[in-house]
Amino acid sequence: MWQTKNNSLYKKFTFKSFGDAFGFISQVAKVAERDNHHPKWTNDYNEVEIWLTTHSAGKVTPKDKKLAEEIDKIVSGVDVKSSKLETLKRAKLFTDGGSRGNPGPSAVAYALLNSDDIVVKKNFEYLGETTNNQAEYKGLLLGLEASKEMGVLNLEVYMDSLLEVNQVKGLFKIKNQELLPLTQKVKELSSQFETISFTHVPREMNKIADQLVNDCLDQNT
Repeated sequence: MWQTKNNSLYKKFTFKSFGDAFGFISQVAKVAERDNHHPKWTNDYNEVEIWLTTHSAGKVTPKDKKLAEEIDKIVSGVDVKSSKLETLKRAKLFTDGGSRGNPGPSAVAYALLNSDDIVVKKNFEYLGETTNNQAEYKGLLLGLEASKEMGVLNLEVYMDSLLEVNQVKGLFKIKNQELLPLTQKVKELSSQFETISFTHVPREMNKIADQLVNDCLDQNT
């Protein structure tokens, strides 16, 4: 139920996952843009809080009540999961992995961006001691798994390891036997997307994932 707080209509929505919350926000944005009436909101993982007020009037008006009704219809009558799949039909994935010592303390990270180049999900993970190449592959796997969970159908993958990109694309032979199980898992996950591409980029274009890796290593070493 909407509450009146500080001359605003307020309501908190809780969803099963971040993907569901993001799908909900996307649909609300379309309605708000259509009506030229834009709410204030916050999103913390699976929770969305919304405030509605008419700034020119300094209070709640019928315009706010109408938008509140529209938002309730989105929650009750629309399959948010399907909306999530539509919203993230296409996405960009930036992944990275690094080892300080090679082998040494290692970490991986990824950043998933929607078609508007907005980061919708990012994460990092500390691996312990491993090699740089192993970390690169495990970072890719972490990102691919997250992309599937978000319902992505068409994925563009970007990495700053030219070796890994060429190995994944089948241009370079994989001689390190320890990498074979990881590359097989990459192939299995890749086959689950409608389309997928792998592109090498300079490190400065992979700064989000690269920074997450370094932050994770700083926290754990």
